[in-house]
Formats: sequence, C-alpha cells, structure tokens
Amino acid sequence: MTSEIRSMKTWSKLAGNKRRPSEYEIVTTNLHTRNRHRDQAYELSPAPDLEMNNWYQKNVFDSSLQHDDWEEFRDPDGLIYRVYTRMQDAQEDYIDGLIDEHDEIEHDKDLQPEWLGTMELLYTPRRYLQSALQMNAAYLMQIAPASTLTACAGFQDGDEFRWLSRIAYRTRELQNAHPDRGFGTKERENWEQAPAWQGIRELMEKVLATYDWGENFVAGNLVAKIAVDETLRQLGATGRQFGDPLVSLMADNQLRDSDRSRRWSTAVVEFCSTHEGNNAVISGWIEKWMPLARNAIETYCAALPESEGAASKAIANVEAFHRSLGVSN
Repeated sequence: MTSEIRSMKTWSKLAGNKRRPSEYEIVTTNLHTRNRHRDQAYELSPAPDLEMNNWYQKNVFDSSLQHDDWEEFRDPDGLIYRVYTRMQDAQEDYIDGLIDEHDEIEHDKDLQPEWLGTMELLYTPRRYLQSALQMNAAYLMQIAPASTLTACAGFQDGDEFRWLSRIAYRTRELQNAHPDRGFGTKERENWEQAPAWQGIRELMEKVLATYDWGENFVAGNLVAKIAVDETLRQLGATGRQFGDPLVSLMADNQLRDSDRSRRWSTAVVEFCSTHEGNNAVISGWIEKWMPLARNAIETYCAALPESEGAASKAIANVEAFHRSLGVSN
C-alpha cells in the first residue's frame, strides 16, 4: 500500500503523458467534481429524487453528444486566466485609445442624422444581446462535461461582458453628444418591440431555454453566436460608409474575441468527430437552428441603411463556417 501511494503522481490524470504537464494542463484539467459519478452530480447523495442529480444525468450524461473522455479536450489556444487577463488588458488599452482619439475630435457630434438613428436602433440595444450571449456562455460553463470546456466557456463569458460594458459606455457618450435623441432611454423599448430585433430575440430566448449541454453548445456557439456576430460585421461595414470609423474599429476588435470562440468551438467539433454518430447529431442540430438564425440575420440587416446584400453576405459567412466544420450529412 505504501509503495503504491509513493508511486502516485501529483497529476495522476496526466501521468500517462510521460512528461511534466504544461501550465495550461495543470490549471484546466480534471477539476470538476460534478461529473465524477453519473448518479451523483456534485457528489451529492444518489437519492433518485434529488433533482440536481437528475438534471445532470439528463442534460449532460445522457446528451446525444457523447465522448469517452471529455477531459481529453484541449483549447487550441491553450488559454489560462493569467494570459487571458494580460491579453485582454492590452485590448482594452487599444479600445481606450480609439475612444480617446475620437473624443478629441468630437467624432460623435459630426455623425449624420440617419446614422444616429441607425445607432439608436441597431447598436446601443446590443447590450441586451450581449447580456443574452453572456448568460448562455455562463450556462455552458456551468454544465459542460469537462473542466477544459468550462475554461473556454468562462473566457467567452468574460468576452461578452467586456462588450456589454463597452456598448454601455458608448451609449452614454452618444447620449452626452445628442441629448435630444433616445440614447440611454430607448434601448429596452427597441430591443423588446422594434421589428429589427425580434428575430434575434426569438433565437436567443430559445437558445437560453435549451438545457441539453450538447444542443446548447451547438445552438449557442455554432449557430446563434456566429449569426449575431455576422450582423455586427455588417453593422461595422455600414458604419464605414456613413463616416463612423469608431463603430467599425470597435466591431473589428470584438470580432477578434469571436474568432477565438470559433477556434475552440471548431476544436470541440473536431474532438467529437472520433465518436460514432456525433457528426450527424451536430449536423442535425445546426439544421434545426439555422432557420431561426437566418430570420434573425434578415430582420436585423433589413434595418441597416443601404443594406442591399448585407443579409446575404452574413448568411453566406455563417454557412461557410458550418461547411468548415465538416459535419454535413
């Protein structure tokens, strides 16, 4: 018994690698307690009527998306908290610089009335969209079947909150520059009632009510987030046409975070592909959710001025991403 204890490695899960674990592996691998026992989420009593256990069994262990060992998944960026905060601190410095530069030239006061109306309708209410994206990332972080997946979802959660905060900041700046308009006061009304937002609202509300972790991941990360990020791309492109480089540059920076989300989400699909049946499951869920995504893009882009072709471009980008996953039937 003594020799057996002495032979154990500090990172027993990683001992078979024949090398010292990396910092990424040490701080992200095999950290969950909730998935060690199928009938005892969070190692609670295995009583059959304990709802927490039943919830995890149904929505995690019995998901149609399966793998023999989810803990073997690795973030392609190998991201850890220390590196993430340092990286995003630099990005925040960049955004601060952009805003300061445009404040110095009183950029907001020179925006065209038509574009101000567009920003009031399609940009500042995006903080509600960011809140929905953040909530879904937080749910995925809570229910994912491996701590390496939890880490990726956690950083995505941070990304969404970063942009919720930045949109709120820009809302206040636009309100200060144009107090006669509805900046800071009409966002909720527009989010809840404006036709341009109702496709996105329906999509996000249904994603947030999807509890199976696998379907939530596909619906959220592979469909909804891709779709709404492509509407942001079209908003930024339209901003350039209307003399608003600030919204365009901020959109470009936000899409850097989205690219990282796409990388780890794509890596999950690739990781899953070795398990029989997973490609068909993922493809089926994408097909199920895409009608809502197309409608979300079309209703939003229809409200963009000079928007001819914007929705088609956005949908084409979403479909190209899906083809890159290689899971089509």
